[in-house]
Amino acid sequence: MRGGGGCSIVWFRRDLRVEDNPALTAGVRAGAVVAVFIWAPEEEGQYYPGRVSRWWLKQSLAHLDSSLRNLGTRLITKRSTDTVSSLLEVLKFTGATQLYFNHLYDPLSLVKDHRVKEVLNAKGITVRSFNADLLYEPWDVNDVHARPFTTFAAFWDRCLNMPYDPDSPLLPPKRIIPGDVSRCPSDRLVFEDESEKASNALLARAWSPGWSNANKALTAFINGPLIEYSTNCRKADSATTSLLSPHLHFGELSVKKVFHLVRIKQLLWANEGNKASEESVNLFLKSIGLREYSRYISFHHPYSHERPLLGHLKFFPWVVNEAYFKAWRQGRTGYPLVDAGMRELWATGWLHDRIRVVVSSFFVKVLQLPWRWGMKYFWDTLLDADLESDALGWQYITGTLPDGREFDRIDHPQFEGYKFDPNGEYVRRWLPELARLPTEWIHHPWNAPESVLQAAGIELGSNYPLPIVGIDAAKTRLQEALSEMWQLEATSRAEVENGTEEGLGESSESIPAAFAQDTQMEETHEPVRNNPLPVARSFLDQMVPSITSTLLRVEDEETTSDLRNSAEESSAAEVPINVNAQQNAGGVTWNERILQSAHRNTQVQYNTTMELRNVAEDSAVESSSGTRRERDGGSVPVWSPPASSDSEQFVGDENGITNLFLAKASSVSPITEL
Repeated sequence: MRGGGGCSIVWFRRDLRVEDNPALTAGVRAGAVVAVFIWAPEEEGQYYPGRVSRWWLKQSLAHLDSSLRNLGTRLITKRSTDTVSSLLEVLKFTGATQLYFNHLYDPLSLVKDHRVKEVLNAKGITVRSFNADLLYEPWDVNDVHARPFTTFAAFWDRCLNMPYDPDSPLLPPKRIIPGDVSRCPSDRLVFEDESEKASNALLARAWSPGWSNANKALTAFINGPLIEYSTNCRKADSATTSLLSPHLHFGELSVKKVFHLVRIKQLLWANEGNKASEESVNLFLKSIGLREYSRYISFHHPYSHERPLLGHLKFFPWVVNEAYFKAWRQGRTGYPLVDAGMRELWATGWLHDRIRVVVSSFFVKVLQLPWRWGMKYFWDTLLDADLESDALGWQYITGTLPDGREFDRIDHPQFEGYKFDPNGEYVRRWLPELARLPTEWIHHPWNAPESVLQAAGIELGSNYPLPIVGIDAAKTRLQEALSEMWQLEATSRAEVENGTEEGLGESSESIPAAFAQDTQMEETHEPVRNNPLPVARSFLDQMVPSITSTLLRVEDEETTSDLRNSAEESSAAEVPINVNAQQNAGGVTWNERILQSAHRNTQVQYNTTMELRNVAEDSAVESSSGTRRERDGGSVPVWSPPASSDSEQFVGDENGITNLFLAKASSVSPITEL
């Protein structure tokens, strides 16, 4: 049966709020509502949520349930290994005939959502989905040729100049009529084990999850730090950013509400003649824009969390060195700003956005470790771990975006410390062994006179490490690796053009690349389960590939056997085993190479690139982002195989993210926590 008979299921996911929740609003308007949350982390594969992320989710769900009870219903929680089966079970036992949910844009969710609509539609269930996570849907923002943008600057300019404003946020319902859940009891969800409870208890001292707490944090930011955001957000030694990103990730806070309230504040300041606030508002809104862009990239290029968006970078010979990886995680690299950041991350699940850039840049440029290792560790440890945002940030730092940071640029942590922690207070807070070191030497203790080190109680190589890698040596090694990359790319291209070989293009991406074994420091997290998703799929489904390998190089002399065999840290992944060593080759500048590669039609490296096509609105399987969008049909594009094997080409843009986010007046980067 179709239509409005029976009650409706409102399926909560990363939209844990009762205000500006279009799926909940639609359910309430349709009649009785059964609110459901399904916990199926096995479906996430290697992206099983980390400890601090699970802690936040637990608190947020409790807050949501309390709010729903105040409105007349409650949240039904289900533990599952197959979301679709659990939804069918809830529909059966409640007699519901309609399902409402809000869109997600990561690849796993896109596949899951398509399957949900397909299966439930076949059983006569009305399914509607909505936009609750973005200002504009990804398929609504295109260039003059109706093609997706490939640089952030062009994308965000289009968003700010759309012919219609983002929808205004919806008010919470006054009352919810509960559906019959007598035959559908909740499952008890376990988000932490005994070994994690002590550490998790510390998080509650600094953070207050939940949608009403998110609104309080937003109000405090708009009425306080926002006005001086452009000046203060570069300071790593104080709370100078909004701290809203965990609330946004879990959907406790509506991005539309953030956008509208900030713009209203901007207008008020403009009427008062306060021009100094203009830069702060624009800079903060750019961070909102980057979050939008991360979903935009994920939707149009669903492998961006696995593969570089510039094809030649798949040939880069990453270093496979677990000793480096462990030193970076534990904050033992010998570079104080990097070490302070990594220790703060482990202790709190949080990092200032400038420090995120510093530690990730050090990871890929100085240590030259595979960027996906770093992204995975961020996923495991950040409170605001977000697959789309993290993928965008790490691709930007690695130079794998058309407008990303130049790969041959290395920022010395010493000089970054002068900019973001000029007085050394941040370093002293997280590196107590350096607390007595004078500010003059705090960011480069290896240069301090022996008498200064002795007075500060520091013995380099003993209670604080010497630099793990010299910056000059790292620059030389990076240039050699880039030369090798360009040589391999040229060889592969020549083989393809001559028809003598298939080239390394696809074959090098075919063997699964794994993550490093040691991704935790002290605690044993719940092991990652990697149960496969159901295999029955329509040819229209968007297929999500496994993580695949790039060219790697191993430095055996620096990887000790005790690290290879270490059992002190839990395994969240495996060590890459596919290694190819090639000869070095001379090269030219990074920008010149990028332009040359673009002119040779270097393609985005996807084994299967899905092209989008709009489908007519179906009464049983439709998507709507509110009444404004319904006038256009509001249908979600589905995926079909491309007409040719050619992938969409990315072209570099000198005025893209590099210039936009590295200008001294701005401190927003794609690795951002808002």
